[in-house]
Amino acid sequence: MNFEGFDGWLKVKDAENNLMTEKPMSVSEFIEQCNFTLETEYDNVFVEGEVAAFKINQGKWVFFDLKEDDSSLNCFMPLGQLSIALTDGMKVRIRATPKVTRWGRFLLTVRQIMPVGEGNIKKSFELLKKKLAAEGIFNPAKKRPLPDNLTRIGVISSTNAAGYIDFLKILDNRWAGLDIKTINTQVQGMAAAEQMIRALAYFNQRTDVEVIAVLRGGGSADDLAAFNDEHLARAIATSRIPVITGIGHEIDESLADLAADVRASTPSNAAERLSRDRQDVSRHLHLQISNLRRELRSRVDVALSENRQRLQDTKQEILQHLERNMHHLAETQKILASLNPENVLRRGYAIVTSSSPGRPIAPGVEIVITTSTQNLTAEVKNVQERH
Repeated sequence: MNFEGFDGWLKVKDAENNLMTEKPMSVSEFIEQCNFTLETEYDNVFVEGEVAAFKINQGKWVFFDLKEDDSSLNCFMPLGQLSIALTDGMKVRIRATPKVTRWGRFLLTVRQIMPVGEGNIKKSFELLKKKLAAEGIFNPAKKRPLPDNLTRIGVISSTNAAGYIDFLKILDNRWAGLDIKTINTQVQGMAAAEQMIRALAYFNQRTDVEVIAVLRGGGSADDLAAFNDEHLARAIATSRIPVITGIGHEIDESLADLAADVRASTPSNAAERLSRDRQDVSRHLHLQISNLRRELRSRVDVALSENRQRLQDTKQEILQHLERNMHHLAETQKILASLNPENVLRRGYAIVTSSSPGRPIAPGVEIVITTSTQNLTAEVKNVQERH
């Protein structure tokens, strides 16, 4: 007798008997267990595919299929979370959680969605542009001019981006000493729009900035897709604080640009529109002084043609007027001189810059220290955040 085979047969029969004696799950318990497993293992999945059978149910829910060849996934999301325009045939990328409904249907609960590819992005942009324009979101009559003589600017951008670094450099060259408060966010990808919306809300809850600049350098249509988010466009349009955008290149246009109070062609152009040029201000002041002197000479000539008493009175008035204006000029020149980096260096200060622009200052990084007479190269040994 083959005892080894007999033992195997007994084990199989024991397993069958144990299975039959275990307490079965109810249908709802099994569905709950499936969803628990799915949420644990696949809580945040990213899937790309083509939209099919798109529909809005009861004005509240969005249903569509995500297809690829002969494969298909059922998708669902609340209408309020849909931040792009969708149509059948559009390729999209979604962030979702899989779920089994109580009717036994497997579907993806969509958390975020964005179009993929230049053609799909353009189609979604045009549909949303038409919708928001009809609501008056882009109405020129609602747009506000930038405040004059800005001193406090809020910036929403990626602090590692070249466009942001160019923005700061131009601001410093044109009118140093501005108070810049920056919120570092993603400026591309599925999380970018939501992060920028939260940054706008943060600035609008405070009173320490006079304008908000939303910045992003150039890139492909996919790179700039986050700025065509409907919720971001609405947040910009309803901002209590004026918003200027500097997104991409001059030829790029986004819903964020259309919703902003002022659209700059690039981050560098945004810096130019937000700051005064020291040299222009100085030239303007000298021109004013020259005109003032000519006016004073003219007044003196007129006064000389009249009686001496009136001449004396007029001369006194003119001298007082000249003194006030010269005092104002002197004060203005002091301010300009204080903004001159070379004067700051002569007072014993130094300018510290990274030898690798765009790289964060950290231990081991080589830095350049500029004084009034020397350029020194040093290595960072320790970095401590100031609070």
